[in-house]
Amino acid sequence: MPREGLMIGLLILGDVLILALAIFLISRYLLRRQDQELKSKADTILLESKEKARVIELEAKDNAIKILREAENEVVRKRNEISREEDRLQKRRMELDHRVERLEQREGNLNKRQSALDRRANEVEKMALQQMEELQRIAQMTVEEARAELLQMAEKEARNDMARIIRQIEAEARLDGEKRAREIIADAIQRVASDHVAEVSTSVVPLPNEEMKGRIVGRNGRNIRAFEQAAGVDVIVDDTPESVTISCFDPVRREVARRGLERLILDGRIHPAHIEKILSEEQAEVEKVIIEAGEQAAFDAGVVGLHPEITKVLGRLRFRTSYGQNQLAHAVEVAKLAAIIAAELNADVDIARAGALLHDIGKALDHNIEGTHAMIGAEFAARYGVNPRVVNIIASHHHEVEQESVEAVIVEAADAISGARPGARREDLEQYIKRLRALEEVANSHKGVLQSYAIQAGREVRIIVRPEEIDDLAATRLARDVARKIEDTMQYPGQIKVTVIRETRATEFAK
Repeated sequence: MPREGLMIGLLILGDVLILALAIFLISRYLLRRQDQELKSKADTILLESKEKARVIELEAKDNAIKILREAENEVVRKRNEISREEDRLQKRRMELDHRVERLEQREGNLNKRQSALDRRANEVEKMALQQMEELQRIAQMTVEEARAELLQMAEKEARNDMARIIRQIEAEARLDGEKRAREIIADAIQRVASDHVAEVSTSVVPLPNEEMKGRIVGRNGRNIRAFEQAAGVDVIVDDTPESVTISCFDPVRREVARRGLERLILDGRIHPAHIEKILSEEQAEVEKVIIEAGEQAAFDAGVVGLHPEITKVLGRLRFRTSYGQNQLAHAVEVAKLAAIIAAELNADVDIARAGALLHDIGKALDHNIEGTHAMIGAEFAARYGVNPRVVNIIASHHHEVEQESVEAVIVEAADAISGARPGARREDLEQYIKRLRALEEVANSHKGVLQSYAIQAGREVRIIVRPEEIDDLAATRLARDVARKIEDTMQYPGQIKVTVIRETRATEFAK
């Protein structure tokens, strides 16, 4: 049994060895065959590479030959161009040489001619001197004297002609200017065509009955004192039936007091605590009305970009009147008139319109600040960045400063038109006469005054003094004292000019 197993094992081992030998031989054969195929492929690739290299070499040689031929052709072309350029330069050089020779020849001829001209000029100058000496001997005048006389005669004739032409032009300009001015003013007034101003600054409050006066006064005058203290006004309760009068120099405070008193009368509750509350509410309401009035006036006048503070002060003019004319309506009317006139004269319409709207803004401040309303308004406008040309219009519309633009003259004319048209302003005759008499009385109250006259509707006072009592220095002091007394004791629109006249006369009789 063991021997059979051994035999079987040997047989198996022999089969395995035979199989391994067969695999080895087959692998060797396959490797040899693969080496032959690879060698064959390598030979084929090498042949193909040699063929491509030969083709590339041939193409490179052809390209090199082609480039060489092109380079030779380019060299030939350049040489030909250079040769032609050299020929052209040579020809140009020869032409320049010929031209230089001609110029030299011409210069020589010119030198000869210049020498001849110089000799001739010297001869002519000598002859002119001789003739001038002969003329001076004949005329018995020097050249300077003759020139001066000739210029004098020419100047005299020119001045005569100039004066005649100037007179003619002035006459024509005056005629045409007056006609044109009348047309412009008439057209401006017709186009604006505002209603006649009939508003009067009044502080009379109507009452429903006479018993209301007692309630307004209160026990021992408690209510009226509280009202006057809170409102800053004077309440006059007199014998006028069913009405009381509110007196105050500030139109805004007077308006607040009027509205507050009317509310208290309607409400019926009149006592100090309620008075203060009503007046506080009316103060706020009037402030709103003022702002709205200023904005509406700026809109109506076509002026934009105003500072809010300027608009607010402008609205205060709604409660300010001058000779019965509402100042805010007057400002808007002047702005419209100035815009029309400026457009006709090709001036700056925006500047004229803004200056006209703000020209009387100082009247809303003149109760609180010393000075004329024109200067106060100009300073106030300049403080809030208004255009300097507009500031000059405000300051110069009463000629307190020099007018710097044509727009300033236009605004002055529009202001005069608005105030002078029929129905624009009115003043009670009795009040007017009283004001003029008061002016003269103020002037006559000073020592040394001989006579005084209120002229120009009370806008100027002329004082004639006794020369033996008032000297020049005292005359200046008198004008200042009278002006100061007028400011302290009177109320008046605009400004009043005080002129003191001192005249010395010496009289003798021949016997």
